[in-house]
Amino acid sequence: MSGLPGTSTCSGPGKDSDLKSPLGTRLREPLTEARFQQLFGGAEQEPEPPAEPCVPKLCRLWRLWARACSGPGAWRLLLARLPPLCWLPHYRWRAWLLGDVVAGVTVGVVHVPQGMAFALLTSVPPVFGLYTSFFPVLIYSLLGTGRHLSTGTFAVLSLMTGSAVERLVPEPLEGNLSRIEREQLDAQRVGVAAAMAFGSGALMLGMFVLQLGVLSTFLSEPVVKALTSGAALHVLVSQLPSLLGLSLPRQMGCFSLFKTLAAVVTALPRSGLAELTISALSLALLVPVKELNVRFRDRLPTPIPGEVVMVLLASLLCFTSSLDTRYNVQIVGLLPGGFPQPHLPNLDELPRILADSLPIALVTFAVSASLASIYADKYSYSIDPNQELLAHGVSNLISSLFSCFPNSATLATTSLLVDAGGNTQLAGLFSCTVVLLVLLWLGPFFYYLPKAVLACINISSMRQMFFQMQELPQLWHISRVDFAVWMVTWVAVVTLNVDLGLAVGMVFSMMMVVCRTQRVKCLALGLAEGTELYRPLRESHKLLQIPGLCILSYPTPLYFGTRGQFRRIVEWHLGLGGGKESPKPGALPDTVGEPVRVVILDFSGVTFADAAGAREVAQLAGQCQDAGIYLLLAHCNASVLETLIRAGILDRVTPDQLFVSVQDAAAHALARLERTGLKICTVWV
Repeated sequence: MSGLPGTSTCSGPGKDSDLKSPLGTRLREPLTEARFQQLFGGAEQEPEPPAEPCVPKLCRLWRLWARACSGPGAWRLLLARLPPLCWLPHYRWRAWLLGDVVAGVTVGVVHVPQGMAFALLTSVPPVFGLYTSFFPVLIYSLLGTGRHLSTGTFAVLSLMTGSAVERLVPEPLEGNLSRIEREQLDAQRVGVAAAMAFGSGALMLGMFVLQLGVLSTFLSEPVVKALTSGAALHVLVSQLPSLLGLSLPRQMGCFSLFKTLAAVVTALPRSGLAELTISALSLALLVPVKELNVRFRDRLPTPIPGEVVMVLLASLLCFTSSLDTRYNVQIVGLLPGGFPQPHLPNLDELPRILADSLPIALVTFAVSASLASIYADKYSYSIDPNQELLAHGVSNLISSLFSCFPNSATLATTSLLVDAGGNTQLAGLFSCTVVLLVLLWLGPFFYYLPKAVLACINISSMRQMFFQMQELPQLWHISRVDFAVWMVTWVAVVTLNVDLGLAVGMVFSMMMVVCRTQRVKCLALGLAEGTELYRPLRESHKLLQIPGLCILSYPTPLYFGTRGQFRRIVEWHLGLGGGKESPKPGALPDTVGEPVRVVILDFSGVTFADAAGAREVAQLAGQCQDAGIYLLLAHCNASVLETLIRAGILDRVTPDQLFVSVQDAAAHALARLERTGLKICTVWV
C-alpha cells in the first residue's frame, strides 16, 4: 500500500487489513514476557533463601580465604600482583631487548635534568628530584601493568605539591637566610613533601582495597586534558621569576597565576641580564630541538637529547665564566652522593596535608590510568585499573621513606619512551640505571648548572600540554557538551587553582551527565514502510500511524531525577490530567479525532529504574486504567522488569501486557482494537 502524507485508508472489523508486517500479518502469536519465560526461560525463579546466620557466613568466608591461600590460589594471586611474572616468561629477547635498552637509557638521560627542574617546582633541593626519578620508576616496573608507561616526576603534581609546601612552610619575611637556616628550611619542606607522598600513597592503597579502580571512568578525557593544559600555564608563569633572575615569593590560593604575573611585571626592571641571556639561549636551543624530535620521530633512531646538551653547555659556560660569583647567577650547587637514610615521614604533618593529598592521589590515578589505557589500546594488551592503584600507591608510599615527593606517570617521558622503541617495563630498569650513575658518581658535574636552565627545561617540557588546545575546534564539532566541560575545567584551573579546578571540572562533568538525562525527548513511533522497524514520527520517512494507538519510546534511565519529566511527557501525549493543550511535536494533525485507546511504552532505552521511577510507572498504569486506556510495556530488561514487579506493576496490569518487543505489542494492540469494533485507519506521515 502506498499513500501520500496525511492520507488514510480504513477497513471494517471483519475485513483483511492492508497494514504492513507485523501489524497486518499473523506469522506468529505476539510474544509476551510470560510466554517467553515458558519457552526459553526455563523454570520459574526460585524464592530467595532466608538470611543465613552470621556464623555460617564467617565460615564460608574462611573457606574462601583458605582456598585463596592454597598453593594454586597463592600462585594466581602472585601472578596478579607481580605482572613481570606474566610477561617476563614470554619476553622476546631478540626483538625487544635492544628497544628497551635504548628507550630506557634515553628516558633516564631526560629524567636527570627534568627531575632536578621539577624539584625546584616542588620547592625542594634538586637532588630530591633525582631520588623521585629512581625509586618510583623501580617500584612501578615491578608492580605496574602499563608496559609503555614512564613514571617519575610530573610537572602538574610538582606544582600542586609545591603550592602546599610553600603554604605550610613559608619563606621567612626577612629573607637572606644563613646556610644553616636555609638547610633547616629545606629539611622542613622535604619532610612536608614526603608526607604528602605518603598520604597520597596511603589513599591510593585504600582505594585499591575498596576496588575503586572503576573511578577512572568518571574522570573524563576533557577534564584530564583541560586540567593538564591549565596546569601547564601555571608552570609557565611560576617559572618566569627564575627565567628573569628575580627572587619573588610564590603566590598561593585563588588567582595566584594573575598575582604572579602582576609581581613579575612590577619587578621587571630588577631582572638579571645574565640569567635573562641564559634563559633566552636555552629556550632558543630547546624549543627547536623539541620540534625536530616531533617532526622527524620516524627518521631519527633516538630523539635528540636537547636537555642533556643544554645542561652540559650551560654548566661549562658557568664554570669557565664564573657567572655565579661575577653576576650572582643561581646555580644548583653540590648534589649529595648516594641515597638518603630511609625514615618514616613526620606523621604529625598528615592531618595538615590530607586535604592536599586527596587531589594529588586523584590526579595521579587519572593521568596514569588514562595514559596506560591509551597505549594499551594502541598495542593490544589490557591493564588492570585496580592494580594501577596498587602500583602507584606502593610507589608513593615506599618512595616517601626516601624523602621523595609525589610522583605519577608523565606525558612527555611516556611519549619519549614509545618513540625510542620501548616495549615493556624492563625499560624502566635501564632508566633507573642512568639515574643511579648520576646519584653515585656523576653528581659533582652538575654543580655549576644554572637554575634558569632548569626553569627552561620545565617550560619546554610543557609543549605537549599546550598543544592540547589545538583539539578544541574538533571537540566543538563532535560534542558541544564536552567542549563546555573542557572550557569550564580549564578556566577553573587557571583562575582558581589546580586542585579546585579539578573539583570544579569533575562536578561540572557529572552535572552535564545529569542534565543530559533531564533533556531527553520521549519520541512517538510509527512503522516504517515495508519494514518491521519503528522510527520517530519526526523523521523524513514514510511512516505508518494508527489512530487510537500511541507508541512512545523513553530513551533514558527512569530514576528519581527523571520521574517527574516522564510523568509530564506521557500525560501530555495521552491527554491525561488536562495536559494536552497544544499539538504534539512530530505528531499528525488531529484530522481523525480518535482518542488514544492503547498505549505502548517502549522501555528499550531504560537501562535501569529505581524505586521512585518504578512507582511512577505503576501510578501511570493506574491512571491509564481509570481513563480506559490499555497500557502495554515492551522491551523491559531483566533488572527494570524486576524493579517494576516489586513496585506493584502487576497489581495494575496483567502479565499478558508485558511484551518482549514493540512489534509483538503492536500486533496485540491491533488485534485488541479490531475486537472492539473500531474501524482501523492507517495514516501515512
